[in-house]
Amino acid sequence: MVKVGLTGNIGSGKTTVARIFATLGIPVYYADDESKKFLDDPVVKNEILKQFGYGILTNNQEINRRSLASIVFTDPFALEILNSILHPRVKVDFGKWADEQANAPYVIQEAAIIFETGSAADYNFIIHTSCAKEIAIDRVMRRDRIDANSVLRRMQFQMEDAEKSALAGFVIRNDGSELVIPQVLDIHRKLLDISIKTRNLHQNNPLSDEM
Repeated sequence: MVKVGLTGNIGSGKTTVARIFATLGIPVYYADDESKKFLDDPVVKNEILKQFGYGILTNNQEINRRSLASIVFTDPFALEILNSILHPRVKVDFGKWADEQANAPYVIQEAAIIFETGSAADYNFIIHTSCAKEIAIDRVMRRDRIDANSVLRRMQFQMEDAEKSALAGFVIRNDGSELVIPQVLDIHRKLLDISIKTRNLHQNNPLSDEM
């Protein structure tokens, strides 16, 4: 199975790009959405409460995601702790999910901090959704109804766009300079071709998976 990581900084439009791939019939695993589900897991919940205290609970004794976000987006050490709790579980869950997509030519995991967490090696290819910081800030301000400083606080934990573009195998520019759909279609065709060649290789050499 060809595994593709789809990343991009906040406000880059990576989720929109992921949905375009989904309309093409490609299975997409949304890491952020899936990680939030783990907050309801009793074991995960207890680990988080040990680290961040019971003050982040709502009146219904559920983790208040906004309260948790307000802590981790202002403290890099706190963010690292939260990631250490959630990311290993998401990684395992994605692996199981990918194994279930046997009929797909390739699968995509949409995740914001692939490079930052050192998980780039988990994928065969990485697509980076590129966008100028000024445009991204404006998008997030409109979307989340927050001020520029709040957006910048979230951005401080992400690598620069140019650095990610240099590391990625594919780059989609979502800054208005190019149409996004043709870029997605071009990458899709290339990944389909790679998938076909990979399947043929495995069929002709069954031992290739063990080498």
